[in-house]
Amino acid sequence: MKNLKNILIIIQRSNGDVLFSLPLIKALYKHYKSPQIDLLVNDDTVSVARLLPNINSIHTFSYKKKRENRWKQEKDIVTTVFRKYDLSINLTASDRSVLYALFASKNSISAIEKDNNKSWWKKSLLAHYYYFDSTRHILLNNLESLNILKIEHNNIQQSPNTSDLVSDNVGNKLNKSGIKAFLIFHPSAQYNYKIYPKHLLNELLTKLNTLGVSILITGGDSQIDAEIKDTIPNLDNIFNWIGETTLEEYFALSELSSAYIGMDTLNMHIAASQNKRIFAIFGPSNLSMWSPWSNRSQQCASKDNPIQTYDNITIFQADMPCVACGKAGCDDQYGKSECLDHIDPLLVFNEIKDWYQNAKI
Repeated sequence: MKNLKNILIIIQRSNGDVLFSLPLIKALYKHYKSPQIDLLVNDDTVSVARLLPNINSIHTFSYKKKRENRWKQEKDIVTTVFRKYDLSINLTASDRSVLYALFASKNSISAIEKDNNKSWWKKSLLAHYYYFDSTRHILLNNLESLNILKIEHNNIQQSPNTSDLVSDNVGNKLNKSGIKAFLIFHPSAQYNYKIYPKHLLNELLTKLNTLGVSILITGGDSQIDAEIKDTIPNLDNIFNWIGETTLEEYFALSELSSAYIGMDTLNMHIAASQNKRIFAIFGPSNLSMWSPWSNRSQQCASKDNPIQTYDNITIFQADMPCVACGKAGCDDQYGKSECLDHIDPLLVFNEIKDWYQNAKI
């Protein structure tokens, strides 16, 4: 394919998926000499999408609108994208997102399921397809379309640049608080089933406070974040910044940090894209797909272990036969994950302490 001027990328999953589209976007933008690249994303991921470079416009899908008037939203989206693009790339295998790719361009590439009962019609209609592989990291899955297009690339997860104004604002805020070297602790996630229990979190924070280094507790403005904010202990070296930074400011803050401690969520992947030292507490998530990607060693975790380190990344999991189940909580309905109750704060603290005592911060 040559002289492509208009490209649509469809990403109908979570914030992390949108972040992991950045290497794809940059490779397409370079190879096709600055084409117009549009995104179609879920509306709850727009804040991440807006920070990605080389994007012309962003179309959104809303689950709320789907419940209120499904067919009106579908008609509006299809009308907006219909045959407007020289190439469409869909990073998810859902029927709806595949149809969007087909409507958007005659040259459509999409992930599809390995199950032929689900994907037979997709194989027939798509110009190109690849199998979405849950045993491979999401970064590698997202770059598969570049292999189809024979576009050279590397497997490096990148981070969006922040404006000088935002970086200066973050630096000024740190200075006003008297904070120099610091570690980020991010205790929240998009869903409750990924969150470390309150009593274990506070025990870990109490231990981290003894290191004598500033610990910045970060989070957004969701109800989950607000509930966690109210439970953070008042300790000398603990700074509760939950709800006090925008997403772009968080990128700048993370870039200035010495390490990331916290949950399996977007912020962990931001730290990995910036090659930070990471201590990640995992619940039921599939490591092969969702563990932090190491740019330096070009790998992720692939096997479950109570504690494992690869390059700059340490992961903690419960020592239970069900780990990692890949479910959204034990009930698979976004409920509680019992495995997170079985990760000892002392184990986490000792790993961080050993690293910190030898790190030059």
